[in-house]
Amino acid sequence: MYYNKDSETIIKELSSNAINGLDESTVTKHQAQYGLNQLQGEKKQSIIVKFLLQFKDPLIILLLLAAVISIVVDPNEWVDSLIILIVVIINAVLGVYQENNAEKSLEALKKLSSPSAKVIRNGERINIPSEELTVGDIAIIEAGDYIPSDGRIIEAYNLQIDESSLTGESVPVNKTAEVINEESVSLGDMQNMAFSGTVCTYGRGRMIITSVGMNNEIGKIARMLDENKEESTPLQKKMAQISKTIGILCIVICVVVFGLEYLGGETVLEAFKTAVALAVAAIPEGLATVVTIVLSIGVTKMVKNNAIIRKLPAVETLGSANVVCSDKTGTLTQNKMTVTKTYLKDEGIKDFGEDNNDKVKEMLRYFTLCSDAELKIVNNETVLFGDPTETAMVNASYLLGETKEELYQKYHRTKELAFDSVRKMMTVFYKTDEGIFSITKGAPDEIFHRSLNITSQDYAAYESMANEALRVLAVGIRKWEDFPLNFESEEIENNLTFIGLIGMIDPPRPEVKSAIKEAKDGGIRTVMITGDHITTAKAIATDLGIIEDGMKAITGKELDEMSDDELYKEIDRIGVYARVSPEHKVRIVEMWKKKGAVVAMTGDGVNDSPALKTANIGCAMGITGTDVSKSAADMILTDDNFATIIKAVKEGRGIYENIKKDVQFLLSSNIGEVITIFVASLIGVFGMSVGVPLEPVHLLWVNLITDSLPAFALGMEKVDEDIMKKKPRPKDESFFANGLGFKIAWQGIMIGTLTLISYLIGNSYSHEVGQSMAFVTLSVSQLLHAFNIKSNRSILNKSVFDNKYLWMALGVGLILQSSIMYIPFLSDIFNLVSLDFVHIMTALGLAAMVIVIVEISKVFTK
Repeated sequence: MYYNKDSETIIKELSSNAINGLDESTVTKHQAQYGLNQLQGEKKQSIIVKFLLQFKDPLIILLLLAAVISIVVDPNEWVDSLIILIVVIINAVLGVYQENNAEKSLEALKKLSSPSAKVIRNGERINIPSEELTVGDIAIIEAGDYIPSDGRIIEAYNLQIDESSLTGESVPVNKTAEVINEESVSLGDMQNMAFSGTVCTYGRGRMIITSVGMNNEIGKIARMLDENKEESTPLQKKMAQISKTIGILCIVICVVVFGLEYLGGETVLEAFKTAVALAVAAIPEGLATVVTIVLSIGVTKMVKNNAIIRKLPAVETLGSANVVCSDKTGTLTQNKMTVTKTYLKDEGIKDFGEDNNDKVKEMLRYFTLCSDAELKIVNNETVLFGDPTETAMVNASYLLGETKEELYQKYHRTKELAFDSVRKMMTVFYKTDEGIFSITKGAPDEIFHRSLNITSQDYAAYESMANEALRVLAVGIRKWEDFPLNFESEEIENNLTFIGLIGMIDPPRPEVKSAIKEAKDGGIRTVMITGDHITTAKAIATDLGIIEDGMKAITGKELDEMSDDELYKEIDRIGVYARVSPEHKVRIVEMWKKKGAVVAMTGDGVNDSPALKTANIGCAMGITGTDVSKSAADMILTDDNFATIIKAVKEGRGIYENIKKDVQFLLSSNIGEVITIFVASLIGVFGMSVGVPLEPVHLLWVNLITDSLPAFALGMEKVDEDIMKKKPRPKDESFFANGLGFKIAWQGIMIGTLTLISYLIGNSYSHEVGQSMAFVTLSVSQLLHAFNIKSNRSILNKSVFDNKYLWMALGVGLILQSSIMYIPFLSDIFNLVSLDFVHIMTALGLAAMVIVIVEISKVFTK
């Protein structure tokens, strides 16, 4: 082990360099020697296993059972059974193909959202995928980071790591770079080691990677980092329930129809054939596949729109979201902080750039020295690394002619007390030729009451700058004769000499204002939750339209003073929460949920994880977000943009609507088929036997070809422009609410009636003509009915042409339909006859009636 060796020895052993890290040749050599930093994944199912699992659906089993019994009862009717078998096999092959594609897509998404590692290579700080990490790499650790691999800590500043996932210890461990002079030490006591899969909760440091992949401690005990198991979404559960219900009804109806046919004078064989035909009619073979593909298409669209869905239920939940709790910085704003104002005690408030004298330069020097941000020139462009607030300070110093590298030649940084959201301050110690001094920067109200030289003028300046919606930071210094023994905030962050203030602005993103308005029109409330000063937050919220008449902004302190009952009553009127802690965020989300809201919550820090998990939809930031916040989230915004959330909500609503359209389309078709056969059997009971209107092969063709093509096309339907003008659907709303169940029923009866009329007209000439006419009417009516379902509005406008896939489905469907009707070999397989002009036009005319009837119904249901 490396815990009992000093860092210099380890760095030498692993052919690394503490300052420059590894060079490219050593990286290549080590990766070949030690492998990539990956855990061995679960063994994937073979193609054969995947193929066999496609037959576990109860409806598919029922279909196969009908085919087997059919061929046993009457071996001469083997064609129908063979076609059923072929169709089921093709369906299974398509299922395996889709599953493989989904796996590939999931792997691609995991790469997009997988943890990264910050390392030093060739003297440069870079971000790399954690799997590319190798032994000897110098990794940088900061609060909120996952530790990417096992390693020896070589530098630690107030570094604390949560090792609960490895050791079970709930309290974060204080880490050090010191040697542990013991031969045998347990994992929990290795205070100079960091382990893969644990989390840095505080401070910062550097480590040298000592092992990767399965050689890490977490690899040795075969613990998988990825806890995202495949789960059924609520919608998929509803689909499974629908399939189960249909299966039970199918068996019952088949028994009833068999009895009706037998009582009507048909032989047992003929009665059984009718029952098999009904079984095929009642089963929506393509429903599960269509729903899966529509969801996959939707998730892919969202990725292109900068939203990575990590958990599929989020797609459905998004459509119900009615409250979005958003951070301000970087989400509502551009996250490009720029220093615009400065304040010095003897000079007052000035615009930055107006009169940047030596005193302003000195104050900015203090701010720059008390930061972890870096500025580099890459290809003649300024590139900033670090927190946006700190990069603004470093950039301001650079504009005045000072760089951090130049400052470090004179000032030697020794100790630091890292920033945290409770203290709202950061302190660093420097040693120079003039002695030791500390610099403390942070929230002005915190710095003011810890300084010795504050006047009312300073408070007035702070208030004036904050009223302009500026982020204001204060800086103070303290001189020391020696380093303090007690390195705690109460000791070192007091008795300061206040130097001055800087005011920065992070302008709103240009697209956010319209996104908030669109959200409001769609019944979605936007709430700002920020750590900023209340005056700054309120000014920006008012500009964006978050706060309107009758609404208010409160601070975290005011929130603490409110009881749960008071917050429950007031929460609708509160648009901004300023100066909040992570605990406040959880309370706000829980209270909204208590009021019945479906809440989306944004977050980027390690401390935001509880709120992200509490929310119905946790949205992590892809750029500034920590690995911990991303792992807790349901969705990752790759552009950190509030407008992306609203786009995702819009897309989520669209996906749900398209799936409802598909269910309406497919089930109305199946009901139509059942009505056709059932009513024909019922007629036979009254002594007027009319035969079976459609054979199993006809119904399979309709269900899997002329139904599936338009169903896929409906799944590609563009999101309705008016969808964000509607209120969110209630989260517990039935899938068949708002009259959908009634629509499916009456439209199914309509299709069945038209098909039966077509059959009876043709049957007066011959049974074969009747079946051929019924087949044409059913198939074409389905192709046309897809246009009815496309929109709740009339199709008699230009929007009828905006889905090219629907027109392609119509074209391909008609060509295939004509082929099996008029190509002799195919018409023989399907037991069809070529129809003359009168019969074909009659069948097509009846099919077209679905457009006329539904258009009339839309007039009366507006």
